[in-house]
Amino acid sequence: MLTERHLQIFIALAEEQHFGDAARVVGITQPPLSQGLRRLETLVGAKLFERGQGRVELTPAGAALLPYARRALTSMEELHQAAVSRDPEGPEIRLGLAPEVPPSAGAAVAAACGTAIAGSRVTVVTAPTSSLINQVSTGRLTLAAVLHPAVLDGLEAGPVTLLPTWALAPAGTASGEVVELRQLPGLPVAVRPRAEAPPARDLFLDTLALHRPDGGTVVVTDERAGLAMTAAGQAVVVTADPALTAPWVTRHRLTGNPLPLRLRLVWSRTRTPFPHPADTLAHLTQALTTPEAGAV
Repeated sequence: MLTERHLQIFIALAEEQHFGDAARVVGITQPPLSQGLRRLETLVGAKLFERGQGRVELTPAGAALLPYARRALTSMEELHQAAVSRDPEGPEIRLGLAPEVPPSAGAAVAAACGTAIAGSRVTVVTAPTSSLINQVSTGRLTLAAVLHPAVLDGLEAGPVTLLPTWALAPAGTASGEVVELRQLPGLPVAVRPRAEAPPARDLFLDTLALHRPDGGTVVVTDERAGLAMTAAGQAVVVTADPALTAPWVTRHRLTGNPLPLRLRLVWSRTRTPFPHPADTLAHLTQALTTPEAGAV
């Protein structure tokens, strides 16, 4: 099936005449760009580019199809805007939240979405960062709060927000309200699967190994599972959720905040329903740092 992304890849390659430059324009890496081009050429049944030394040029078939591709992409963008502006029930804002987003911060962003457009309907889904980015790219979500860093697949993104984190350790295994990472007990740190957010997870693990080379990690499905393992004396949890706690667990603030939760909002430039996107999205980003989100 021909998609909007296929058209974006085709047009970017035609304009940039270079795979690396086109990938940067679309906001993806070269391998998926090459794969997208191959799928497009299969769909249209024609070779669209001649590959040279570091550059590409349109074939006669590609040159003939380029004006149609431009019009098709413009029509798709106009369709998205028309669907938003003419919905009789008011525009729907579909917000995605990564599981690591503290409930108070997620609620603040959802509330801000609801006030951004009078009469709008806000729906919220929770999914891993990699899934949220895909859903925003394909139009299933309006915007999402995801972990940073991440491969954004051509999406627009707001500034990175840093939320402080706490270490949850089994009661009696570490002393002091404020501790350094290396002072935590030699238990594995509970982490979610790497596939959910590979770049962000790699940054977390690299930083963790730098400050605390011993102890390792253990993969858990969510923070509740990590909290249960901590209560059982089997793990340590690093969380930005100020309300995550349980008996037999002690919260410690980490000296220097070495493992902050890095979040940013992502959205599609052509699909945002907000009348003043820059101002609205700045307000939504500020909601991520609501005092309730960072309270102890």
